[in-house]
Amino acid sequence: MVWVCLLSGALVVPLGPVEAASQASERIVASAARVSALRLLSQLPVRVESGAGYVRAKFGSGWTDVNHNGCSTRSEVLIRESKVHPRQGAGCRLTLGTWLSIYDGARFAVSGSLDIDHMVPLAEAWASGARGWTASTRSAFANDLGYLYSLNAVSANSNRSKGDREPGSWMPSNRAYRCTYLASWVAVKWRWRLSVDAGEKRKLVTALTACGSRAMIATPSRATVHLGSGGSSGGGSDATPPPSSGNDPRYATCTAAKAAGYGPYYRGRDSEYAWYTDRDSDGIACE
Repeated sequence: MVWVCLLSGALVVPLGPVEAASQASERIVASAARVSALRLLSQLPVRVESGAGYVRAKFGSGWTDVNHNGCSTRSEVLIRESKVHPRQGAGCRLTLGTWLSIYDGARFAVSGSLDIDHMVPLAEAWASGARGWTASTRSAFANDLGYLYSLNAVSANSNRSKGDREPGSWMPSNRAYRCTYLASWVAVKWRWRLSVDAGEKRKLVTALTACGSRAMIATPSRATVHLGSGGSSGGGSDATPPPSSGNDPRYATCTAAKAAGYGPYYRGRDSEYAWYTDRDSDGIACE
């Protein structure tokens, strides 16, 4: 993975006045519990990621009607993010709404002018775990209305500029949203039990630490993930191939493994689970 310095030699720069800045706080429900993205990041498994075999069709044919109310996921996000409640016509056609693209501050009055961005791009999800999921789980990820930050209505320019890139090579031009963007990336990965690679984690730790209190994010719930036959949620391979039996060849204790950025390990998902003692028998080792 190639990480780039975005501003002043650092990934994140302190907030500056931007027209769209107020949107960041508006997107968090006031009563929602919040959690540090650094805490969530510490719980993500670290793996070498691979995008081999990815095609968009693996995540379904497009937007679905998750709520069975006649409105697609795209329309649901547009309704949720409009600054005024839009009028809904036949087929959930939306008019008389107003939207603010949080990535770049662009304003829109026509819903068709916006794209719906996956916070964690589908290709990135595939590389970091989704390749081992069932087709229905991948479709659920692509249409995730269960967490505020999974999907965002943004300008087509910003969405296509981002593409499949990670925070190290692309960040919103709206500096006021960057810390929320980083925290959202981590929260969505945590929600779906996705991995990070070592370089990605290292840079996220540095950037989120610089964010301070702005690294807090609405607490995500765990999504339901089903693995395909013979599948594994690991997107790539372990940094060191696991032995057929015995202890972790890299670290003598969970403390050492966690200090290096590894763990937790889940029974039935991570081969490393067998290397350690699950003291409370909850199916998770090196918590």
